Amino acid sequence: MRPVAESTLYPAIKRLEKAGLLVRATEPGAVAAPRHVLRLTEEGRRELRRRLAEPAQREITDENQWFTLLAFLRHLEDPAAQAAVLRRRLAFLEEPASFFYAGDRPLRAEELDDPFGRGVLTIARAMSRAELAWLRETLASLGDVGR
Repeated sequence: MRPVAESTLYPAIKRLEKAGLLVRATEPGAVAAPRHVLRLTEEGRRELRRRLAEPAQREITDENQWFTLLAFLRHLEDPAAQAAVLRRRLAFLEEPASFFYAGDRPLRAEELDDPFGRGVLTIARAMSRAELAWLRETLASLGDVGR
């Protein structure tokens, strides 16, 4: 979703290992150097499923965090639990919002004179409509119509 610096990645891996959520194994490499393979422990899989089923609000509202959550949501095997997460995102997207406001009122693209601001809102609207359509379609395929 976005680059992760080694100075962030390796300490995170060590913390996950220390917590018993991840194990590291060394296996022969394809050429000469051995490679390190990381695997979730059973406790790590339980924690992953818990975090997928109960995402923090920022993981629903922040686009980068949402896409990361969405990339792993298939590992939450219960369709009802998957649907509950998707309903939270749907509710968030259905709230009126904008990048630009007049007081407390969100502005629409058509209300802006600035072509670049209009561009931001026009693109955001198109992305939001596409995601809303996908969410509704996916919820229906999970048997979650009208909840």
